[in-house]
Amino acid sequence: MDISKTRNADQTFLSLSGRLDTANAPKLQEALIPEFDSAKQVVLDFSGLDYVSSAGLRVLLIGEKTAKAKGSCQTLTGVPAVIMDVFNMTGFSDILNIES
Repeated sequence: MDISKTRNADQTFLSLSGRLDTANAPKLQEALIPEFDSAKQVVLDFSGLDYVSSAGLRVLLIGEKTAKAKGSCQTLTGVPAVIMDVFNMTGFSDILNIES
């Protein structure tokens, strides 16, 4: 999985591509969690992802909890239909802030 980071004022944009799986979830967590210290919003662009495992879901949940604890917001954009199906089946679509 590749992660590309862009900052704009108090927002951070992380563009993800590839597979968010057990091997790559720690990489996302290392990139994501520190951003909530300074960013009011962290936007995760999923348009380049083709797979999310349970380890990836775990990192997204940690991100959501961290964002709320720090008064920030985690937003997912560009979520492919196959990943949206996973979010719907697991109930994550009710937990995460997902924009069309």
